Amino acid sequence: MEISRQLTEEFNLRPDHVENILKLLDEGNTIPFIARYRKEMTGAIDDQVLRALNDRYEYLKNLEKRKQEVAAAITEQNKMTEEISASIACAQTMTEIEDIYRPFKQKKKTRASVAIEKGLQPLAEFILAQNGDPYAEAENYVNEEKGVATAKDAIAGVKDIIAEIISDNAELRKKLRSLLENHGEMQVKMVKDDEKGTYAMYAEYAELVPEIKNHRILAINRGEKEECLKVKVYFNPDIAKRVCTAKYIIANGNAECAKLIEEAADDGYDRLIQPSIEREVRAILTDKASEQAIKMFEVNLRPLLLQPPVKGKVTLGLDPAYRTGCKVAVVDETGKVLDTSVVYPVPPKNDIEGAKAKLKALISKHHVNVISIGNGTASKETEIFVAELLKEITESVSYAVVNEAGASVYSASPLAVEEFPDYDLTLRSAISIARRLQDPLAELIKIDPKSIGVGQYQHDMDKKRLDSVLGGVLEDCVNNVGVDLNTASVSLLKFVAGLNSGIAKNIVAYREENGKFTSRAQLLKVSKLGAKAYEQCAGFLRITDGKNILDNTAVHPESYKKAEKLLSLFGYTEADVRERKLDELPKKVKAYGEDKAAEYCELDKATMSDIITELVKPGRDIRDSLPQRQLRKDILGIEDLSVGMIVEGTVRNVIDFGAFVDIGVHQDGLVHISEITDRYIKHPSDVLKVGQQVKAIIITLDKKKQRIGLSLKQVAKKAN
Repeated sequence: MEISRQLTEEFNLRPDHVENILKLLDEGNTIPFIARYRKEMTGAIDDQVLRALNDRYEYLKNLEKRKQEVAAAITEQNKMTEEISASIACAQTMTEIEDIYRPFKQKKKTRASVAIEKGLQPLAEFILAQNGDPYAEAENYVNEEKGVATAKDAIAGVKDIIAEIISDNAELRKKLRSLLENHGEMQVKMVKDDEKGTYAMYAEYAELVPEIKNHRILAINRGEKEECLKVKVYFNPDIAKRVCTAKYIIANGNAECAKLIEEAADDGYDRLIQPSIEREVRAILTDKASEQAIKMFEVNLRPLLLQPPVKGKVTLGLDPAYRTGCKVAVVDETGKVLDTSVVYPVPPKNDIEGAKAKLKALISKHHVNVISIGNGTASKETEIFVAELLKEITESVSYAVVNEAGASVYSASPLAVEEFPDYDLTLRSAISIARRLQDPLAELIKIDPKSIGVGQYQHDMDKKRLDSVLGGVLEDCVNNVGVDLNTASVSLLKFVAGLNSGIAKNIVAYREENGKFTSRAQLLKVSKLGAKAYEQCAGFLRITDGKNILDNTAVHPESYKKAEKLLSLFGYTEADVRERKLDELPKKVKAYGEDKAAEYCELDKATMSDIITELVKPGRDIRDSLPQRQLRKDILGIEDLSVGMIVEGTVRNVIDFGAFVDIGVHQDGLVHISEITDRYIKHPSDVLKVGQQVKAIIITLDKKKQRIGLSLKQVAKKAN
């Protein structure tokens, strides 16, 4: 109940909706299923909010579990008090819990533990009480057998004990951590030059901890890891030590005891607290920066995966290269490979005429409609070559440059070998580049998201956390689009809600053995696909030419009878759905009364609305409503650009300090966050997303360094 209440407050949701969501999650329902088919129970919150809530739910459950473990461990030692119990109950983070547990944790041998073994703990308590002469009391602890030869030795050991007591104080650590987070300064020095000058700006660098940007944290961490930078978080030690001392000094207590406590506190801060707190603050900063980087990867990956497919076109894929030549693959409208070749239109061979002859023959033979060019090495020269080629042919062919990030990783993968055993890895890359234009989601799903190239410092992230977030993005995108049950690969099927790699393979095996699926109900005959998996996956799998037209929609089988009831209420039949004659259905429902219609059909309004949308356009692809990819017939080079020129482009990557835009030349232009809009924005992603079409003005141009600076807000000003 406490977790539910906390989530209700944090996410600003209705208590009953949060209770329902947690129950659905605990029952093993997938997030796509909950988001799509349990809207009446959740208040129709989307899958991204559900994922955020689920992440927080898991954290709070783990926090609660750790609280119970710590409480049990302290109780077992017979050291539990009401104060400690209250502190555990109030702890909001794992760090706070570990601080509370710190004094009770089994430690390795320390200076303090050695002193305690010598019997000096009571003397430490005497000095902390500050009620008498510490040196006179220390004489009582001289014991050569225990290694305490003099009172001075006893005092030295006691100071070690007090230093550790101070270091283990949870309240004090929390206060010092807060001081470092809010008032500390990150100081960076260059200790080794990097050849590329990547870390030049950090040669002598200092910035207040609360002001340092997340991407700088990650850059500094990488520089430190590469041993180019030395980093420390500085906070005035005199202030910190006064904070430590003030916690333990008693007014009007023994002055000699107070002096010893002060000395112990100074030593404890320098030796135990400061290094530990600095590590913790660095970890907090890194976690925060990593979460932001992962969030940016998520924000960029989603629209990249949901790029509209270029449907129904025979596509020629070109994987550019210099010495080894451009690999060519022609695929039909469904992605089936028709032909392959290699041409050498770029240096060192420069066989332009030979390459033109080969491509002209392939275009003519296979009736190619569009050419897909990878944007890697030799892309610029290849694009120039293609633009010239298109001027010489009578066929109507256009081209597009696609992001080939990860194509080489895919082409060498076991999956690619399994898909195309008869082609070498270079030709597999060309096939992938062609297919990326035809159906970006189906092709990019095969590649480790970290290799797709739309993130920041993704290889520095916690792998488990990154994989979890990106897996969620893949799952959301696949299920939002829907999957053709009779053509989908294992790679695609395994991301459908309720399925995994094993069941996906079983679906494909069943399809190969028994022929096409003709109804969703046949899924229950697939090995290891039980009732729960069927409930989760059925609505996201499509059968384009099945017995029941509803099998080609996102209407869940559990609602088929209700959907049929809705159709009959307004005089429609399944044949009308198949022939797309339901354009007037939304108006008829509104005129009849939505509440009344929902009640008659035993549906909630949100689900009824979704069903109506599906009945009006069965087999719809949500990507068709997005801005379509720009296909070109001619090329623009950086030499053709000039400051003040207005250009059109596509956002390729959104990062913390701006966005990179493909404007049709080999080098992307950069729109700094300050040039996006006149109004205040926290982050470029507030305005821009990958795949978005934009109009920009060139404000800086360095042709030698291949750098293009763009502005969106200045174009808007000119338009006004």
